[in-house]
Amino acid sequence: MKIKVPTSSSPLSDSPRPQTGCWRKIRQFLFVGAIAMTSLTVAVYLWEQQAEQINLDAIKQGKDGTGPLVMEGGDPYIRALMRTISASEASDRSPYTIIYGGEHVTDLSHHPNRCVLIVRGPNRGNCSTAAGRYQMLNTTWSEKAKRYHPTPPGMMFWKPYSFAPQYQDAVVHAWLSDRRAWGGTNISQMLRDGKLRDVQRLLSGTWTSLGYGIESNSLTARLPKVYKRVLQQELTEYNAEKPSKV
Repeated sequence: MKIKVPTSSSPLSDSPRPQTGCWRKIRQFLFVGAIAMTSLTVAVYLWEQQAEQINLDAIKQGKDGTGPLVMEGGDPYIRALMRTISASEASDRSPYTIIYGGEHVTDLSHHPNRCVLIVRGPNRGNCSTAAGRYQMLNTTWSEKAKRYHPTPPGMMFWKPYSFAPQYQDAVVHAWLSDRRAWGGTNISQMLRDGKLRDVQRLLSGTWTSLGYGIESNSLTARLPKVYKRVLQQELTEYNAEKPSKV
């Protein structure tokens, strides 16, 4: 039995041939379009990152980390507490950019998330991603930013929450002001009632340097005096900004 091999004159040769030239042009067009869109997306992202670059000289704080918040407004008692937390957690001239171990970062478009080896204390041998004025771990920041960050991360789903100074302040202020986050406790009212020690005890599981925890430091015992000083400053500014009563 012989098998007939199709030739140019065979009926099979009459089958329509794929228009390779046309498809090649379409593929090239789609490829170029994808490259252009990717380039635009990356350019926008890099531009937004550049906008978040921090001028260190513009946010210099007091040497003990108790300088004024970048965030404007808010509860003066909560603000004073935040400055006190900063004194114990990030006692530095530029607390917003400091990471665990004492180094500084300039890109605050997102949490630095650098895991630095812990060389002493009860957690020796582990590493910490603590960063910023309130030394928030990357996991803590991610969790709290989802709930309290005033600005969503943007239309690009992979863009993280900004870690810029005003947002560090805003997230922590909202967190401390949220009774549900602290088992129904009104921290602001406790501070107004003069119960700073009780507040320190409540928060010591989150910020261990406040005392009552496992990592008190040389500033822990002085925190009540620090709080009293910065509270007076906050109340003075708050009262000055209030509209005068006629």
